[in-house]
This record gives sequence, structure tokens and C-alpha cells, in this order.
Amino acid sequence: MKVAGAPISWGVCEVPGWGYQMSPDRVLAEMRMAGLTATELGPEGFLPSDTAELVATLSSHGLSCVGGFVPVVLFDEDHDPLDDLAGPLESLVAAGAGVVVLAAATGADGYDDRPTLSERQWETLLSNLDRLAAVVAARGLIAVLHPHVGTMVENRAEVDRVLAGSDIPLCLDTGHLLIGGTDPLELTREVPGRIRHAHLKDVNAALAAKVQSGELTYTQAVAEGMYVPLGAGDVDVAGIVKTLEDNGFDGWYVMEQDNILDAEPAGAAAGAGPLADVLASVAFLEKVTSGISA
Repeated sequence: MKVAGAPISWGVCEVPGWGYQMSPDRVLAEMRMAGLTATELGPEGFLPSDTAELVATLSSHGLSCVGGFVPVVLFDEDHDPLDDLAGPLESLVAAGAGVVVLAAATGADGYDDRPTLSERQWETLLSNLDRLAAVVAARGLIAVLHPHVGTMVENRAEVDRVLAGSDIPLCLDTGHLLIGGTDPLELTREVPGRIRHAHLKDVNAALAAKVQSGELTYTQAVAEGMYVPLGAGDVDVAGIVKTLEDNGFDGWYVMEQDNILDAEPAGAAAGAGPLADVLASVAFLEKVTSGISA
């Protein structure tokens, strides 16, 4: 299994006002403390935009790059999403990544609200997905579509529409799927061949239900601890991993526990701050791996 980390587990997010943003040096150093050797890049601006500096930064921490999350507006026929993709794609190519993780952004900040698309806008979105996938493939990488709360592809009907109307493979985000109303294990069993990348999240289903009912916004639920270490929530992470492995999955498992921080965590020792949760997730995934191997 190929396992990587992601800066969002340390509260680093592209949404303005999301919370306290930790420094790249501490985040990357703590990834290595957790035993990880690879990462996604995190939001634009977190790591250097200069490609040589980016490669040097990752190398200095002993980390390789597996991919990056790139929100793009796909449904607006007057907007070319290649403009959104160009800069991140250059960084990912330079860093030796293999995957571009696309999200069907609304064009607004945050993930607490989204518009309803017309049929014409859906046609534009699906066409752009295949167009961007071809551009990414020409650079030697794979584009995947990330169903994500607060984007234009959130619930099961929208996921199915992408599967039927586009050839792009999926990033299976176990947390966003569950919060959006999709059983991630069921989806994994139904379309294992369309899954090329995985974001492993665990979720407190009671808080997810409050997002679904509108009692809490997505951001409020994250702040209240909706995402928990792997094995501590209501997602069948072990069943999902086993299903993927049984079907020959050869992509990356990126561990993500979306966090909102209000200040710099005290100390970097094991047991303090986000690192403690990442260590718990690593330990759980090791148990899952050993069980599959046995």
C-alpha cells in the first residue's frame, strides 16, 4: 500500500478564514515524525510556487509529492478552467506527482452553500472534465474527480452523473462521500475500476447528519470535530481498503482528517496537536494492512 499525508490534517486549507494556518516547515516535519514519506501539496500558496524551491522544500523533509487538490470552475461556459489548472499543474509536474485531484468548484469561497445547475451547465461541466483530463494526461499525470461537500458534485446522483457522462476516474474521499449522502463502501464495491486515488477520512455520523439536515454548516461541523482519526468514526475504512485491494487498486491512500485550528498547537511531541491524530490514523491503517496481508 502507498500511504501519504495531507496538510489539511494540520488545518491547512484553501478557504479564507478557515482557521489558524501552521507553517509548512512544522507540518512537513510532523509528517515525517508520523512515518510518512509522501504528501499532497496542499492549497496554492502553502508551499513555494517556484518549482525549484518547491522541489527543494519537499526534498529537505524527505517527502515525495503524490498529487494535489485543485478546485476548478467547470460549469461556466464563459470561464476556461484551464486557467485555474495551469499553475497547480506546473507545480505538480515539477514535483514528480502522479495525480491531479480536481473538484467541481462553485466559484465562491468555502463549502457551505452551492447553486443548482441547469442541464446546459451540467453538459459544460462534464465536457470540461474530459477536456482537463486529456490536458493532464498529456503532461504524464492522471486527473481524478473528487466528490466534495459544497461543490457541484456532492451527492450520489451527481456522482452517478459524472460516472455516466464522463470518462474521468474518481478520487474516493470516504468522508465527503458519507457527508454528501453516499455510502462510500457501497460505491467502492460498485465501481472499483473507476477509482484511481483515495482520500481516507473517518467521520462522526451524528455531526454529518446535522450537516445534511441543515442544522450545522459544513464548516461548523468540521470545527466541532466531525472528522476523527481513522477507526474512531462511522466509516468502514477497513472494508473500503480491503475492497480496493481485492480489486487491484494501485493508487495512493492519502490520510486526511480535516481540521480547523484556532492557534498554533503546543509542542510537536507525540500526543500533542494534530500529530497525535495522524499517529492514531497511521496505527489504525497499519492494523488494517496487516489484516489484509494475513
